Parts: sequence; C-alpha cells; structure tokens
Amino acid sequence: MSLLRTHRDFRLFWTGETVNRFGTAISGVAIPLIAISELSASTFEVGVLTAASWAPWLLIGLPVGAWIDRRHRRPLMIGTSVISLLLLAAVPVAAAAGLLSVKLLLTVALLTGAAGVVFQTAYGAYLPTLLDPADHAEGNAKLHGSASAAQIVGLGCGGLIVQFFGATNALYVDAATFAVAACCLTAIRFREHHPATARQPGAIREGIRLVAQDVWLRTLTIFGATSNLALMGYQAIVVVFLVRSVGLTPGTVGVLVAAAASGGVVGAFIGRRLADRFGTARAMLLCELGLPTLALLIPLAQLSPALYVIGGFGVGAGIVGGNVIKSTFLQSYCPPDLRGRLSATSAFVNYGTIPLGALLGGSLASRLGLEAALWITTAGVPLASLVLLFSPIRGRRDLPDQRRAESSRAAIDRLAVS
Repeated sequence: MSLLRTHRDFRLFWTGETVNRFGTAISGVAIPLIAISELSASTFEVGVLTAASWAPWLLIGLPVGAWIDRRHRRPLMIGTSVISLLLLAAVPVAAAAGLLSVKLLLTVALLTGAAGVVFQTAYGAYLPTLLDPADHAEGNAKLHGSASAAQIVGLGCGGLIVQFFGATNALYVDAATFAVAACCLTAIRFREHHPATARQPGAIREGIRLVAQDVWLRTLTIFGATSNLALMGYQAIVVVFLVRSVGLTPGTVGVLVAAAASGGVVGAFIGRRLADRFGTARAMLLCELGLPTLALLIPLAQLSPALYVIGGFGVGAGIVGGNVIKSTFLQSYCPPDLRGRLSATSAFVNYGTIPLGALLGGSLASRLGLEAALWITTAGVPLASLVLLFSPIRGRRDLPDQRRAESSRAAIDRLAVS
C-alpha cells in the first residue's frame, strides 16, 4: 500500500518538502527578475547572484556533514527553515523602505544558501532513518516526483506573481512555504536515535576517503559535479536570454519554464520503472546520457520558444529519473553512520561546481553573447554523462546491492586505522 496512505510521518515530511519546493521555484524566477527589472543588473551580476546561493557548499559543506552526523537532523531542518523564512521576507521589506540593492540580494542569497547547506545535508541523512529500507525506492520516487510537480506549478505561478504583484512581493510566498515546512517537520512523531555526541577525529577525512576510495561513489560524485557545472551554466542565463533575446514577458517566461520543468515529473515516474525493467545501471545511462541530449534545442528558442520547452523537458526527465535511481542506491549502499559525511562530501563536490557554473555562464554571456554562451553550456550537459559511459557502470546491468556497503564500511575502518 502507498506510503502516502500508511505512513503519517512520511506524509508530513512529503507535504513540507513539496510546499517548500513550490516556494523555491517561485524565488528561482523572482530573484533574477528582481535583479533585471528593478535593479538593472548586468548579465554577469545575475550570474554572480545565482552563484552566491550555492557558494556556501564550497565554504562550509564538508564540516557541516561531519557536524550533522553528531546531531539530531530534524531540529536542524526546522531551525534553518525559520532562518530562511526571515531572510526572504526581509527583501520585500527592504524594497518598500527603498533599501534594495544588488549587494543586499547577494547577502540574502549567501545566507539562505548557508541555511540550505545545513537543511539539505540533514535531509539526506534523515530520510533513510524515517523509512524502512524496503520503502526507500518508493519514497524517493514520490519525493522527486512531487518536487518536480511543485517546481512546475511554482515556476508558472512565479512568473504570473511577478507580472501582477511585483518581483519582490513574490518572495513573501516563498517565505510562507518555509513556515509550512517548519510546521510539518515539527508535527512528525518519529524520534531519531541519539547520535554519537563525541567529536570524531578525522571525520571529514573519513567522508572524503569514503568517496575517493570507492569507484561507485567516486564515479557518481564526479558525474554530478560535471553535470551541475553545465546545468547551472545555462540555467544562470536562460531567464535573461528568454527576456532580452527572445523578447518574452515575465509571465510567459514562467509558463515556459514550468512547461520545461514538467519533464522532472515524467523522470520521477519512469526512473524507477526503467530500473526495474533494464537494471539500475542501464537505466541510469539511459536517463543521464540519452534524454539530456535534447538540451541542444534550448539555444534555438529564438526560432520557436517550443524548442526551449522540448529541450528543458528532456533535461528534466533525464536528470530527475537518474536522481531517483542514484538516491535509492546511495541510501542502501552507504553505512548509516557515514550518511551525513557522504552527503556532505558528495554535495561539496557536486554543488560546489554550481556557483562555478553560474559564473561561467555569466562570464561567457558577457564576452561572447547570450546565444553563444547557451550553445557552449547546453552542449556540456550530455557531454558530462561521458563520465558514466567510461566507468564500470557501462558494463553492468545493476549497481551494487547492499552487501557491498558492508565491505565498504570495513574498508573505511581499515583505512582509518592505517
């Protein structure tokens, strides 16, 4: 029977995360439009603004993972949700007082990004404890699917809210979704086991060693880093491209971005089914290498905005489908006491390239023009998947099962002693 019917705590967790993703999608449209329409920011400044929200992964990602392994995760998620609420609500207040500036937006982006580092790392370690191992695949599919659906609605609503109520006022909606998320997390009855309170010497090194010494974790981490570099490279400038080069209104941009993001819902639906039919390794190659080649249609949006929708749809379907498979694999493969460090180490590498990609996109657009920058960055999306093609994943039907996690734990123990 579905987890949504039988598992009260998962329903609360799922509801809070879905509503939160809806608000985040609104901000994803609103913040660049605030910079473009109200502050007349340059293309490079928009890229820097996008990079700022991800830069904390490079600054604090690794120590946060080791720290979270010694803490209860749910209180951290509640606290960071409240902090993000206050930061986002401060932007329209500052605009009303005449204090809005690019520097203020950068500050808010950095601080909410830091809160997001703590939340996402705790989230990755908390979810496997909330569900039984047999429910991980279903839970991941539901969370990724609903997150993609919420993103679609949020992006569409974001453009319309900006057009009718102003870009800064749209951030009130995102702030409210953090309040809903905090309430849902507070209502969860499940209580985590008491974590180890003593600081473990070399905890950060152990997380790095786990990823570096394991071919499967290393491959997926390197792929995530290269993929995110290309993805954020074009996503940092695509709103500017659609507004300034294609000549679309904010409302139309929101609708088109939402239509493109609907590929994520399809990806969440097909990822698990492709894995059941073809095997997890083969399904990952199909999702991450096959579908994202449609990204090459995005720079052709000047011919027809529909080409942007098709390209974005393919990217979303492939990336989310692959993420469902990868998340389920990591939750069963990694030893429970190392999940926080694995999450932080892989996120440090994966998310650490996101601000670099945003800066790359902004720099290329400033020097070569928006269209040339889009061609370069979108070409990088399918090219990043060559990391998977030239790895052990290519020769397998399925990724390793849980039995390999035990040998991984033993290997880490031996390395820690040596």
